[in-house]
Amino acid sequence: MTESKGPEAGGAAVPGKKKRKSPLDRVRPYAMSVVVMAVVFGISAVIGAHVRSNKDDKVKEPSGAAGPAVVPTGPAAPTPSTTDTPSGPKFDVPVRPSIPVTVTIFEDLRSPESKAFHDQYGPVLTSLLTTGQVQIHYRLVTASDKKYGGDGSLKAAAAAGCAQDQSRFTAFVDEVFKNQPDPKTDSLASEKELRELAKKAHKIKMPAFLPCIEQGDHVGWVNKSQAGFAADGFGDAPVVEINNVPVKDVQGSLTPQKLRAMVLAEAKRVIKVQATPSPTNTMVG
Repeated sequence: MTESKGPEAGGAAVPGKKKRKSPLDRVRPYAMSVVVMAVVFGISAVIGAHVRSNKDDKVKEPSGAAGPAVVPTGPAAPTPSTTDTPSGPKFDVPVRPSIPVTVTIFEDLRSPESKAFHDQYGPVLTSLLTTGQVQIHYRLVTASDKKYGGDGSLKAAAAAGCAQDQSRFTAFVDEVFKNQPDPKTDSLASEKELRELAKKAHKIKMPAFLPCIEQGDHVGWVNKSQAGFAADGFGDAPVVEINNVPVKDVQGSLTPQKLRAMVLAEAKRVIKVQATPSPTNTMVG
């Protein structure tokens, strides 16, 4: 006969007696909880970073963005630039659209030269708007970031796109130029600074504005705008186009009076083109 072993010898539980847990058994549930939480938060962080990084390339146009000016064709019609096409992304932010002349201004919100242009030409541009013969398209570019380092111009331009979502583009840009910091400091890269500028612009709803700048909703839009600007070889902002034709020597010989005269001359040209009857087709018998 084989001797039978007792319950303890075989490792079976003794009725009425609790099995003593080892130190590893006691910590295992907590360790698993920590691992699960780490995985969950880790995945969340990766997804958040992925979403933000994708927005650097995704072009999300602000509300009301416009394409390039549509110029009437006819005698002496100008040759447009190739910055973008009517079927492509819309980078311009139009202010009080009207016809027949479109003045496109390429601005860099971090650039002292763009600020000087904004301050000097603001009155004449406002005056031209009141004539009903001109619309102004603003194009935001970021060449100063490469010049000074950092990404303040990019962040400020994207924030201006967020303001445009609420039809507050001009008010926000005015505040940026009015309070433009030293470009070497890259202060415009600070979300806190952009929030303060938005508050000064008034009527910008922060619950919509803040997520827009935090998630970089319009960063891809700005990057594409700068890429087109660089591809056209314009150099540094500011740059001015009248019906898609670049104005020469903006920072040299151009004056507000000359700009007004050029715009009015183009208006007369376009009106003449529009008034010229189209050639009628004749049938050959």
